Amino acid sequence: MSAILRVQPLGFPWETIDPFLFCVYHDDAYPKGNAQMGPDASLAGRNIGQDFAGKDGWRMYHGETVPGFPSHPHRGFETVTIVRKGLIDHSDSLGATARFGGGDVQWLTAGRGIVHSEMFPLLKRDEANPLELFQIWLNLPAKSKMVAPHFTMLWSENIPHQVFTDSDGATTHVSCIAGRLADVDAPLSPPPDSWASQADADVAIWTLKMAPGARWTLPAAGGAGTRRRLYFFKGAQVTIDGQTVSDAAAIELRASADVELVNGDTTSEFLLLQGRPIGETVAQYGPFVMNTRAEIEQAFADYQRTQFGGWPWDDNAPVHGIDPSRFARHADGKVETR
Repeated sequence: MSAILRVQPLGFPWETIDPFLFCVYHDDAYPKGNAQMGPDASLAGRNIGQDFAGKDGWRMYHGETVPGFPSHPHRGFETVTIVRKGLIDHSDSLGATARFGGGDVQWLTAGRGIVHSEMFPLLKRDEANPLELFQIWLNLPAKSKMVAPHFTMLWSENIPHQVFTDSDGATTHVSCIAGRLADVDAPLSPPPDSWASQADADVAIWTLKMAPGARWTLPAAGGAGTRRRLYFFKGAQVTIDGQTVSDAAAIELRASADVELVNGDTTSEFLLLQGRPIGETVAQYGPFVMNTRAEIEQAFADYQRTQFGGWPWDDNAPVHGIDPSRFARHADGKVETR
């Protein structure tokens, strides 16, 4: 029996399976920055405020001066943001702020409602400012959709980065953001109300980087009913359980099977998302994910009435100065610095 259940081309966003809702990969070749921490380049020809076209290899997204996503609401799910290159400046309606990047991960439970902004400050004024990140949306079960908002920082220095070497000396690097691999757990527990915090949810989020010609066996998942999808997003060719994949693809795998990966002649990279399905009806509209249409309508009504606590910042797209130091200032006053 083949371990491969389905192979499909990568689109935008990447298609996911329960318990995940959404996955997007941002890879922007931003130029040098200017004094306002935006791009030192003309913005002519861009649809400012809605710039997703990728002109010149980068996007302003919803930003007008600094690229990114100014204040916007969420309810009923979680965001997991993995920043591989560049920096993100976070601000939210609870009064929390953070600057993170270079392998850091922010895990945010929106719960009953939060407003946040995610801006991409371009701090380097004498060289390019590349940005590369994943944002993954993980659903919350009905019992947890109205919990208090919460965010956890997983700093890159604390994330296990394991190196596996095959018999020919070729390496496979695996970063374990959630879940267990080779008896090594992810660095911290997910937020307390996350589906990933359930003992039997079997949630895993890993990134893989295979050297040319490397061989590595992806171990079977531990939970009954677990589903997993492997996203092949960089590289020329890989052979998975004997089947050659030559283009960027989402590969759904039988989670109960060990699966051998044999890389081609160039470095290849992958994202793995895995978990036991929540198995509940999903009602989604824009930034809200609930179980029924009535709950979506209530989310809009609540946001219009309360603004989920209001926006405590003078700007709808705050950035945190020119000091590149990474930090997190939580709503309870706790400060983490790196």
